[in-house]
Amino acid sequence: MCDKCSENLHQSVAPSRRSMMLFAASALGVAAFGGAALAKEAKAPPKPQNVLSSDAALKRLMEGNSRYVSGVSRRHDFAHEREALVGGQNPYAAVLSCADSRIAPEYAFDSGRGDLFVCRVAGNFAGDETVASMEYTVAVLGTPLILVLGHDNCGAVDATIKSLKDDKPLPGHIPSLVAAIAPAVKTAAQQSGNALDNAIRQNVIDNVVKLKSAAPILNAAVEQGKLKVVGGIYRLSTGTVELLAQG
Repeated sequence: MCDKCSENLHQSVAPSRRSMMLFAASALGVAAFGGAALAKEAKAPPKPQNVLSSDAALKRLMEGNSRYVSGVSRRHDFAHEREALVGGQNPYAAVLSCADSRIAPEYAFDSGRGDLFVCRVAGNFAGDETVASMEYTVAVLGTPLILVLGHDNCGAVDATIKSLKDDKPLPGHIPSLVAAIAPAVKTAAQQSGNALDNAIRQNVIDNVVKLKSAAPILNAAVEQGKLKVVGGIYRLSTGTVELLAQG
């Protein structure tokens, strides 16, 4: 190839200074437009009062339980919130509760619609789907608090104790509950005191630890101070929630 041909080829391939400036200006314009669009799409939270720190969320949760126990729960009118909640949600706390019909977190904490993100399963344990749900509420909805809520006289924990003791599998899909609760029952068996009460408590503690350490989302939120995971026991006779573990 001749020198002149080489020079012409270089000129046709190499961008001119003017074209580079136009490209940079275009890129900046796109970025600015995108930023404006994102700003436009950003919405105020449906319930501004739910934007709380982890500690404030826990305080509000327990104040609600105190009202419930005292019989002075507030009247929650959904009518004036319905339209705002159609477009989104920002619950101030998430609750992993037993599916027991006697336990109703929204009542127990005197909360309105859009306040609590609740996952319920017999034995209040964090399986894969529950962990994923908690990841969603923390990462997407910005929920600052998770409460693992057990309760006294839990049938799922009692059934697990009996199944392990008798070495007799339960029917249907119930063995999946036993498998999830069994580690807590085995740990509690080494403790003195009431076996059922100890297992219920240990099951809550174990699932607090599991959620706090669930990588990569929940553990990072805990480390960054954006999330607190606590455990509690609901007392059927009084409705009182007794906190067990904080952190």
